[in-house]
Amino acid sequence: MARLNVNPTRMELKKLKTRLSTAVRGHKLLKDKSDEMIRRFSILLKENKRLRDEVEKELAETLRQFSVARSVTPSYSAETAFALPSVALSADCGTESVMGVDVPKISLTQTKNAEGLPYAYSEITSEADYSVARASALLPKMVELAQTEKAVRMLAAEIERNKRRVNALEYIMIPQLEETIKYVRNKLDENERASLVRLMKVK
Repeated sequence: MARLNVNPTRMELKKLKTRLSTAVRGHKLLKDKSDEMIRRFSILLKENKRLRDEVEKELAETLRQFSVARSVTPSYSAETAFALPSVALSADCGTESVMGVDVPKISLTQTKNAEGLPYAYSEITSEADYSVARASALLPKMVELAQTEKAVRMLAAEIERNKRRVNALEYIMIPQLEETIKYVRNKLDENERASLVRLMKVK
């Protein structure tokens, strides 16, 4: 391991010892942080998988219901009816901190609720009613899934960055400091012995 290029003095030795102590403490803190982030990441990953399975299953059912509605409804009537929004929603976007990582937090608020469905019952079949109701119920879950997936990606990136810092401290910085401290100590001992020999010769 290559050592740092420093002057072998007692002052430098003291500075190196302080740096080594800080590096060891920082390594321990980063390691603990990394372990806790991995634990939180595992929880989020399980939640993400559960939500994705639910959303994909419900989305498949909703699309199947829409296909049935389209098959029994004239094309122009279906396109007109499904183009109209039944409710108006506003998304309140913010962030929350997970182990120092600001992950998105989205909450939906219904701002306008149309009376019933946005089309006349005489124009569209009942299959369309079920389709629209299912799609409306599925939207909050899809937003939650998007929020969880983004949080998982952000945590994964932060875990990777933290891992690189831990490895840099463990395999580069701490060994370098230890090697340099050893070199400075040897040099100081050598200088001390040389001084002692000179003094003995003078006597």
